[in-house]
Amino acid sequence: MLGLIISGALALAGFVTSRNWVRNRLRYVDAVQKPLAPLVVGALCAAIAWPVTWLLPFVGVGTALLLGASVGVGVATGARDIRRGNAGLLEP
Repeated sequence: MLGLIISGALALAGFVTSRNWVRNRLRYVDAVQKPLAPLVVGALCAAIAWPVTWLLPFVGVGTALLLGASVGVGVATGARDIRRGNAGLLEP
């Protein structure tokens, strides 16, 4: 149960952090708008997180993959917010 909570919290933190980073810091970077950018960033994040899963007893390789996927989705969502011009504001 603790592993699921840790995995969920990491996935949520990865998504929110990457989305805000793209919206605020990478707004004027053209490379983030390319379709391959979220895949590259997500794979890189999963590759970096994979060795850390050996050290922590409650998480596994699935957590690293989930973190990579959530960061990739966060980058894609942030880039979409920039293209739409709404900067991620909640709309009714």
